[in-house]
Amino acid sequence: MEPAAPSDDTSPKSASTVLPIDRAAAALEVILCSGFPTQLAVVTVLTTFGMRMRLPDGGLSPAFVFSLTLADTLLLVGLVAFFFRAHRESMRFELFQARATIRDIVLGLVLVPTSFFLVGFVLLLLQLAVPSLRNVPHNPLSDLAKTRADAILFGLVVVIGGGIREEIQRGFVLRRFEQYLGGGTVGLVVFSALFGLGHIEQGHDVALATAVLGAFWGATYLRRRTVLPAMIGHAGFNLAKVLQFLAVGAG
Repeated sequence: MEPAAPSDDTSPKSASTVLPIDRAAAALEVILCSGFPTQLAVVTVLTTFGMRMRLPDGGLSPAFVFSLTLADTLLLVGLVAFFFRAHRESMRFELFQARATIRDIVLGLVLVPTSFFLVGFVLLLLQLAVPSLRNVPHNPLSDLAKTRADAILFGLVVVIGGGIREEIQRGFVLRRFEQYLGGGTVGLVVFSALFGLGHIEQGHDVALATAVLGAFWGATYLRRRTVLPAMIGHAGFNLAKVLQFLAVGAG
């Protein structure tokens, strides 16, 4: 039987209409798809088979990061698809509204420079207001794009892990918050905070800027009901950062 198409109602259900068991199940799904359990499981498997996260010089291993990203994407997207199907929902409808319009594609392309402007503005504001938040002068991820070959590999990582995995993940989490956990706005705040914490190794200022950026992409999904614009914007933003890292390394 095909999963049922979603209803047009995207407002949060009242506490009286959501059973405690449904709320608990949704919370468990959100936790499992938060990124932390799946990445921990993949890291454990990779290290068990002898792969090392760090190179002898202490930098991140491009091969390890790529393997982690690819495996985690497959696992997490598989979980999202499983949970949607378990609820007799269509992943295609819930995350893409079963259509890819020119308007969504154009919006995604517009989100690339807009995302750069937003991050730059937030980082500048933080530098002026709270300069102590800049506690990591050198972004460790830039070491993954020192050579052209590494940059190509890293480019695949940021498209797969950022543009695809994280936006499917974000759309799923926001949808579950809409349905069972207090509403899309609550989900936007909670998941954006987690998204920022996931980038804490790049610095406190970058983590805050990333949280704002995640909220921006999440709000796009809540507005358009499709993750496609955020996917394009996220992937384009990340690819531009890789090119920036490569240019700085070459310089």
